[in-house]
Amino acid sequence: MRQRAINQLILASAAIAVGPQAFALDTTLDTEQAKIHIETVADGLDHPWGLAFLPDGGALVTERRGQLRRVSPEGKLSKPLSGVPKVDARGQGGLLDIEIDPGFAENRRVYLSYSEPGEGGNSTAVARGTLSKDMTGLADVEVIFSQQPKVRSTNHFGSRLVFDGEGDLFVTLGERSEAKFRGQAQELNSHLGKIVRLHPDGAVPEDNPFVTTEGALPEIWSYGHRNIQAAAINPETGTLWEVEHGPRGGDELNIPEAGKNYGWPIVSFGVNYNGSPVGGGESDAEGFEDAIYQWTPVIAPSGMAFHSGESFPEWQGDLFVGGLRATSLVRLELDGNKVVSEERMLTDLGLRIRDVVEGPDGALYLLTDEDDGEILKVSPADDAAVVTE
Repeated sequence: MRQRAINQLILASAAIAVGPQAFALDTTLDTEQAKIHIETVADGLDHPWGLAFLPDGGALVTERRGQLRRVSPEGKLSKPLSGVPKVDARGQGGLLDIEIDPGFAENRRVYLSYSEPGEGGNSTAVARGTLSKDMTGLADVEVIFSQQPKVRSTNHFGSRLVFDGEGDLFVTLGERSEAKFRGQAQELNSHLGKIVRLHPDGAVPEDNPFVTTEGALPEIWSYGHRNIQAAAINPETGTLWEVEHGPRGGDELNIPEAGKNYGWPIVSFGVNYNGSPVGGGESDAEGFEDAIYQWTPVIAPSGMAFHSGESFPEWQGDLFVGGLRATSLVRLELDGNKVVSEERMLTDLGLRIRDVVEGPDGALYLLTDEDDGEILKVSPADDAAVVTE
């Protein structure tokens, strides 16, 4: 049983995401550049997948089995919200990521990605709805995107949602894992193994790269992806970055550009799970974009965030990636588009980290992928006034 403590830090702003009586793990760790404190904001979540902060300092969190909950600024979990779409919660499917509209203060819109059941199987879909003023449910829910085709698989849904600086929505889409489907990652008439870019209402931006390509699906931004569960906008450049799962080896960090091909399943740094080569066994080839960084063995990446706040001056501009298999928070120090160093943190805690979000207070927030999943806050140790119960 992990020791719990009461966080008695008086927060200066109502927008800070953890209230003065939140329960906390009394855990302080040394890292290469900073001493950090880790505390529990909320627990009792059933395999939480996505986290998004609200203007009042609270947050919305998804549970993979199909429930959406609000977390108050004091760390209290609500009952499941109403209005959530029906999901296919088998395997890796379910209710997955969540984003709030850039204009949430005016329109109260919330976006959800999930595995949508239907004729022919299931697929990744995106729905949006309006959060009620009492925050108990979603109204006017509409599906704005549905991956085509639907297939019979319970794996590789992708599903990260990211708004860019222009207010357009990137959605990552897995290639659905099975050998009979994965080749569609190279086909422009299929959404499998793609990143798509949409207007907030689901309409296609006129400057998407394949809008005028005959036979291509106009939503496609980039292709040749395997299963992207980590994506974020680099605040310094405004560009989309993503980390995708490799097979046995070969997790990749990419900066996906419009119209570019990222190689799966023709090239890979990894091999198939049975040890056979992927494609011709090459890690690069003409016509495919090279990853800017890769992991072998895999970390099983899920969730990522750039640190742009002032909580950790030492980490300004660094990229943080959750590791499911690595049970760690991976910090990448960057020089432009190049990774210059890597640090793995929290490894000894054995946490399967599903999502990484920078909060409005500049701290990092993590979701743990467990039956009794938690929201954890990572802050400078000197800021944490902790007393034992």
